[in-house]
Amino acid sequence: MRRPLTPARNAVERVQTMQEVLLVVHLMLAIAIVITVLLQRSEGGALGMGGGGGGGGLMTGREAANLLTRSTAVLAACFFATSLTLTIFAGQSGDRKSILEQSEPAGSTNQPALPAGPTVPTDK
Repeated sequence: MRRPLTPARNAVERVQTMQEVLLVVHLMLAIAIVITVLLQRSEGGALGMGGGGGGGGLMTGREAANLLTRSTAVLAACFFATSLTLTIFAGQSGDRKSILEQSEPAGSTNQPALPAGPTVPTDK
């Protein structure tokens, strides 16, 4: 049986859920930025949208370039905003341990073992 949610516990769970959703949106934005950058025509050709000089398409090469440039800028601004928001959420969490400290077993210590005897020669 689950314990009833107290207002403080409910708020913590809502923040964690919001953080998870924001992380998914952040990853989707990163993938979208990669795709839009790869679609842009560069000096070397890259993946480019091709197009050719045949007119009659939905958009001319210049219009497509402007659209991709603007969409890349919008995606980058959204990516930046989600990065800052995720950083703020991470800074407000109660536990300030690193991932390495969290995964450490309870009984282990990070101190080196003491030597069994003298480490320098004692005879002259």
